[in-house]
Amino acid sequence: MNTIAREDITGLVLAGGRGSRMGGVDKGLQNHRGMPLALHALLRLQPQVGTSMLSANRNLSAYEAMGAPVWPDSVEGYAGPLAGLLTGLEHAETPWLVTVPCDTPDFPIDLVERLAAAAAAQDAEIAMAATLEDGQRRAQPVFCLLRTELVESLVAFLHTGERKFGLWAGQHRKTEVVFDDAAAFFNANTPQELQQLQR
Repeated sequence: MNTIAREDITGLVLAGGRGSRMGGVDKGLQNHRGMPLALHALLRLQPQVGTSMLSANRNLSAYEAMGAPVWPDSVEGYAGPLAGLLTGLEHAETPWLVTVPCDTPDFPIDLVERLAAAAAAQDAEIAMAATLEDGQRRAQPVFCLLRTELVESLVAFLHTGERKFGLWAGQHRKTEVVFDDAAAFFNANTPQELQQLQR
């Protein structure tokens, strides 16, 4: 059976959003247990991948201080997670890229391993996490492992003006990996949710 080596995967922390639901603050720099949210995500991701980088659009020096390369979106105007994903695909030098958002500091420590195993087993181009909530499967598309050769497909999709991740992913061979612990994917979109995470 094919396997995907850790060295073949670049990890990308998505920290380029506007943080509108958090009052417009730079979400990745919000304090969580004594350090910025994005740094928590980066430190949790690094042991799971070969190399890592951050996608950010402001306060770049603060992100650079985290010790990984930082790339702003190449698409104008905060085009959402797909813009950060495109930036990652453009700069990754490995066959695979995996993304995690900066606002979910407790994502599973076997996230990448399980996504990679599923992608290899099913010859998928995209493997994304999913959780079960009240018996319903819910995709977590920002937790996504994908082949870097999909970059041209994504550029073409963004040029049509579309921004929906699921619509683009649906054009490719994809698989979902269900994680039992939905709480591991709890993300802080508001100041209240950030406080909940501190508990």
